[in-house]
Amino acid sequence: MKEQKVLYISYDGMTDPLGRSQVIPYLIGLTATGIRFTLMSFEKPERYEKGKEAISSLLEDHHIKWIPQTYTKRPPILSTLWDVWQMRRAAEREYESKAYDIVHCRSYISALVGLWLKKRYGVKMIFDMRGFWADERIDGGIWPRERQPYKAIYNFFKKKEKEYLLTADQIISLTDNARQEMQSWQLCASPLPITVIPCCTDLSKFDPDKIDHPQRTKLKAQLGIGDQATIISYLGSLGTWYMLDEMLDFFAVALKTHPHLRFLFITADAPGMVYDRAKRKNIPKEKIIVAESPYDQVATYLSLSQIAVFFIKPAYSKKASSPTKQGELMAMGIPMICNKGVGDVDHIIEDTQAGIALEAFTPAAYAYAAAQIDRLLTMDRAHIQQGGYHYYALSEGVKKYKGVYDRLKDING
Repeated sequence: MKEQKVLYISYDGMTDPLGRSQVIPYLIGLTATGIRFTLMSFEKPERYEKGKEAISSLLEDHHIKWIPQTYTKRPPILSTLWDVWQMRRAAEREYESKAYDIVHCRSYISALVGLWLKKRYGVKMIFDMRGFWADERIDGGIWPRERQPYKAIYNFFKKKEKEYLLTADQIISLTDNARQEMQSWQLCASPLPITVIPCCTDLSKFDPDKIDHPQRTKLKAQLGIGDQATIISYLGSLGTWYMLDEMLDFFAVALKTHPHLRFLFITADAPGMVYDRAKRKNIPKEKIIVAESPYDQVATYLSLSQIAVFFIKPAYSKKASSPTKQGELMAMGIPMICNKGVGDVDHIIEDTQAGIALEAFTPAAYAYAAAQIDRLLTMDRAHIQQGGYHYYALSEGVKKYKGVYDRLKDING
């Protein structure tokens, strides 16, 4: 049977944390099944200079051809148009060298070029949507919907969204919630060819049994964490979707009944912002720890936690979101306090008994969560890990992607 050659287009960079955790591991796994990839990504110059050698070496080791492009940020809109033009030119050059017969488009910007390639050359197209992107821009306040040119851009991408769904040979959704939503639109007589694959986790990197304990002890001392402290952690960036004020409001309530708690923020965001917000809520500074973790040490930082919390703005677009942190936390066996209304988060929490999902952001809800802390601390971590393996194991994600590619073989005849 003909070897599958794929052009994978990502508007995210491979030197970005997202590229390292949510693109490269899948491609490595799929390459091992015999699929041949050419990877095009758009790299932010500063990160590219720091990380290009490591990423290039990793991809070469796995026989993945990498054609990095430069991501341009300014001026707004025009810079994106320029990047799309560059993307199209590079994709056309690769096609002319007979480098691929399938284009795998990660999100909506990449799909602009994938759609053009399908129409012009007849290549098979995978629309790996990664969420309701245009609605995310509105819900997150990035595009003011009633202001031009953003209103026109939003309408353009909503039309394109339908075209992507109707034209793509295969569609990937991060959540079953989004799959059900799209099927309800009844865009065509038959169901859309959607496969649900959440943001998976490389379990070899998030395994509590592989934590270097001397390193953990050293880190604990560096962060000033005593043996009597109970650590609630938050992992990831803050702002737009992640509700810092509400998480601190919960923590302030929890401190009243659990004064031994400390809140560890594992984030690259400015510590001053977190400390300022905590001060406004009368949370003592010594109760807050803000630390940035290198990519390869995230599991060690998480291992300091007894509980994790993440509150995400439950907007319409979040039906399609799969927080990467949920799989990582479950793989580490850490019970969670989160909120309902985001992708499949609450369904998975309830199905695996891995924590609690709040209905609202109110003093009563925070008091309920605080009252559950002692129960959360005694949860069976191995059980949470098993739930994480079931939903988020990278190996299972690779199998599902392989199934998508196998269906394209059937289409190709």
